[in-house]
Amino acid sequence: MTLNAPMKPAPNFPTDPASLLVFGAHPDDIEFGCGGVIARETAAGRRAHFVVCSRGEAGTHGTPAQRIGEAKKSAAILGVTIEFIELDGDSRLEICAGHAIKLAGILRRVRPEIVLAPSLVENQHPDHARLGRLVSDAARLARYGGVKELKKLPRHEIAQLFFYAVTPEAEPRDITPVLFDVSAPEILATWTAAMETHASQARSRNHVELQLTRARLLGLRAGAGYAMPLFPNDPLIFISLAQTGRGARRF
Repeated sequence: MTLNAPMKPAPNFPTDPASLLVFGAHPDDIEFGCGGVIARETAAGRRAHFVVCSRGEAGTHGTPAQRIGEAKKSAAILGVTIEFIELDGDSRLEICAGHAIKLAGILRRVRPEIVLAPSLVENQHPDHARLGRLVSDAARLARYGGVKELKKLPRHEIAQLFFYAVTPEAEPRDITPVLFDVSAPEILATWTAAMETHASQARSRNHVELQLTRARLLGLRAGAGYAMPLFPNDPLIFISLAQTGRGARRF
């Protein structure tokens, strides 16, 4: 399925707080796992920033330079800023305090309200679940004023951490998802165009069609054209029932 969307110029590297910070283990994870949600948020005028934690150097298809180029092009389509950081390298990510502190430093610098990260389910690429755990730990460390490596930046407390699933197998079974309607033609077109920039990965599987089919099936279940799930790390707090939207099940 191919939908054309105009490319929006990506803003410069953020110097003021972004409302949404999204972490990905590899250059295409964010677009495939939650790109429709990102497209909807940026279309509404919310600033978003991507942090990609490898260059995809262990992948079967695509060179690191090619994959970085694809990710930058995708970021431009989605209208987000993007940066790449080095941890242990693709397929070598380890959970350690040093990495969590480094990610906490990014949280303090960007100062987001909402953070998205890969789910903690183990039945997926090991880098995904490990990065999810590191981001969860970093969100806590970013609040602590006594971490010496972070003292140059003011501490920061996020409002909510959500997990996204890059594959159906990575969807948590013990967390009720929050569903986002991404059916609007302009949102669907932007998301599709962003995924299609990762052409190197299409050589192994039609990832775009897979994600659109996932969203279509979930949308049918929820009474929408297309929908994407996010999984909250903590209970959501509302001040009014009017904020809760509608249920996916029609009683």
